[in-house]
Amino acid sequence: MKLKEIIKKLKIKRRMIARLAAMHFYGNPSLKLKIVGVTGTNGKTTTATLLYKIATALGYRAGLIGTVENIIAGEKILSDDNAPQTTPDPIFLNKLLSKMVEKGCEYVFMEVSSHAMDQNRVAGINFTGGIFTNLTHDHLDYHKSLENYFLAKKKFFQMLPSSAFALSNVDDEHGEMMLEGIKAKKFLYGFKKDADFKGEILKLDFNGLEMNFNGEVIKTKLLGKFNAYNLLSVWSACKLLGFDMPARNAFSIADAGGEKVNKILENIEPPRGRFDHFLSKSGVLVIVDYAHTPDALEKILLTIKDIKTENGLLISLFGCGGDRDPLKRRIMGKIGANLSDIAIFTSDNPRSENPEDIIAEMKTDLSMNDSRKVKIIVDRHEAIKEAVKVAKPGDIILCAGKGHETYQEIKGAKYHFNDMEEFKKAYN
Repeated sequence: MKLKEIIKKLKIKRRMIARLAAMHFYGNPSLKLKIVGVTGTNGKTTTATLLYKIATALGYRAGLIGTVENIIAGEKILSDDNAPQTTPDPIFLNKLLSKMVEKGCEYVFMEVSSHAMDQNRVAGINFTGGIFTNLTHDHLDYHKSLENYFLAKKKFFQMLPSSAFALSNVDDEHGEMMLEGIKAKKFLYGFKKDADFKGEILKLDFNGLEMNFNGEVIKTKLLGKFNAYNLLSVWSACKLLGFDMPARNAFSIADAGGEKVNKILENIEPPRGRFDHFLSKSGVLVIVDYAHTPDALEKILLTIKDIKTENGLLISLFGCGGDRDPLKRRIMGKIGANLSDIAIFTSDNPRSENPEDIIAEMKTDLSMNDSRKVKIIVDRHEAIKEAVKVAKPGDIILCAGKGHETYQEIKGAKYHFNDMEEFKKAYN
């Protein structure tokens, strides 16, 4: 039997397992919930988490399923192996949804990864809505091409029923294509092109963002242009879900109120590991973020450059994961070196690979000028100490790649390692 036939049969089996888990073992829990799925390269965790926080603040019982944590009505739930995936396997996923029904949840917000779609993990799940954030270079070690990666994401929107909404980022080059030929009701959001939900950034600094969404002024403590997109998608989804409306007529734009949602956004905190930051006693701003793709790294570095003081240096510290898409290593190395005043290349999760080999690939496309700005410190603990040592008052340190993670994976073993903890130790 050819490899393609074996893979095809495996996918069919996974789809059958997913449907059996949903329909026959757990009694179709998704039919008793309003589930909104979020897919895209970057922004899934922030978007799903903010929606969960807003629903909870409005008094709804809700669930969250995602990369950082699974939550049922405020209670954190670990997966069976204590290692949550972005989108769980179909048996654990339906188990979670069943528990959410038991706990009286009305809404569920979940991240839907391209791997999950390719492996049919969400087969048999009934979605109320879907959100597309963006599509950039990632997971090509798995999907082999950007087209396959796109098709895996699009598969999610193709499975949405006609009763659902599909909300897509029109400013992304794949945004409108993502909605072509689907049954669900289509809506677009964006800052650059015409859209059902149009945003404008009025103010952007280290105090947060001030924006105009369809004529409503939105203020938030969240930072950066990339978060402006996350917030616009969240705000738009709240409108489509009918949050904060007397009649709660779903999928209505014109009549949707938003005073309570807008007020919640003023004080809402980002998910753990997404632009986490603190100011040291010496006046150095330290930012820890999960940015682990070329696009995410570029966006966060550009955000920092937009709002840092003229005399302050931008010091970046990052690596690339082992046993993952090797093509992005040279791209990330080039971006980090180019947009930083000092770039420290170090280990991320090298897994089974030699970290020195990964860093060598990160250096591949550096110009002579880029190379002068780069320091190589393989040990991440030592790299953090070096960043603290060289940073002066007014400088900004960005530590990217691991965000919320509390471990480092080396040669098949996981060791406790938390970037934020390491920086606070270094400064104390």
